[in-house]
Amino acid sequence: MSRIETIISELSSISNNPKKAMEDYKKETGKGAVGVMPYYAPEEIIHAAGLLPVGIWGGQKSISKARAFLPPFACSIMQSVMEMQLEGVYDNLEAILFPVPCDTLKCLSQKWKGTSPVIVFTHPQNRKLEAANKFLAEEYRLVREKLERILDVKITDEALTKSIDIYNENRKVMREFVDIAAAYPQIIDPIKRHAIIKARSFMEKSKHTAMVKELNSELKSLPVEDFTGKRVVLTGIMAEPNEVLEILKENGFAVVADDLAQESRQFRNDVPLGPDPLYRLAKWWQEFDGCSLATDAKKSRGPMLIDTVKSSKADAVVVCMMKFCDPEEFDYPIYYRQFEEAGIKSLFIEIDLETTSFEQTKTRVQSFSEML
Repeated sequence: MSRIETIISELSSISNNPKKAMEDYKKETGKGAVGVMPYYAPEEIIHAAGLLPVGIWGGQKSISKARAFLPPFACSIMQSVMEMQLEGVYDNLEAILFPVPCDTLKCLSQKWKGTSPVIVFTHPQNRKLEAANKFLAEEYRLVREKLERILDVKITDEALTKSIDIYNENRKVMREFVDIAAAYPQIIDPIKRHAIIKARSFMEKSKHTAMVKELNSELKSLPVEDFTGKRVVLTGIMAEPNEVLEILKENGFAVVADDLAQESRQFRNDVPLGPDPLYRLAKWWQEFDGCSLATDAKKSRGPMLIDTVKSSKADAVVVCMMKFCDPEEFDYPIYYRQFEEAGIKSLFIEIDLETTSFEQTKTRVQSFSEML
């Protein structure tokens, strides 16, 4: 097995088994983990406390118990998260950090039935005001105080600044990976690409950075081969279950860039410089654009995607529409019209973590491939 295959295998294993990643971290450091709900949260505060931030993104699961607490039109991420927490899956977490950018997350934060303490904070949606930065910095101060009390630790500004540097380094390396992987689609297929990115949700960031940095170096040492398939950009919340990515792979599609909340949106921007680490984290939210969950009166997501298609030399955009996600559904007509005006081809597929049959998706992807 080559070094590239070894690194990908290790990261894929972590991506597929977050529980083991948490156990390994505890054995290594003696410290536990804090769950982080979608979509954007100041993980650096948890990291500065010495604990492992762990992304909670649900999973492919049949829903039964969650129906008593969430309506059937709640998105499947929240349905599966509710199902698993009712089964005690998250009870070994030291705490749960809850951003609430959508109505379903607000509802779930109030209905949490697990034993782990819940810390809820709010992102300001009128984001471009200076008052918004001050408000969010204060929210983060409350998050820090609550974590200090729950975890019985002291989170200093120095520790926070160091954690921000570690995270910014990871963001930089991940942006490099996305660009490099686009040149090697024969090696980094859609499933491997997703696993490498997803693993960062369950790993201490400096460790993940070191592995991906080595992977980048190994990939760059290889010659670039011609790719005869189609190159696409993904947009949406997430591109799971893996069967969706399998269908793309089977039909000769390479993912050369993405605009997914679970993937590249997490490391699109660095936390900016400044003297106050909490204010710097708040400023990240102000400078972050192109997501349905971050209010943007200018609706810059469409132009951003069009620029990504051009810069990555993609053939089309695949819209991974999370079923029952109102913010994503509200955005779609706007950027779809912008695609039409710019001559960008796109495919709409529905994402539902409860799905067990993928024949409809397979048919749509096959037809789109033939059309291209």
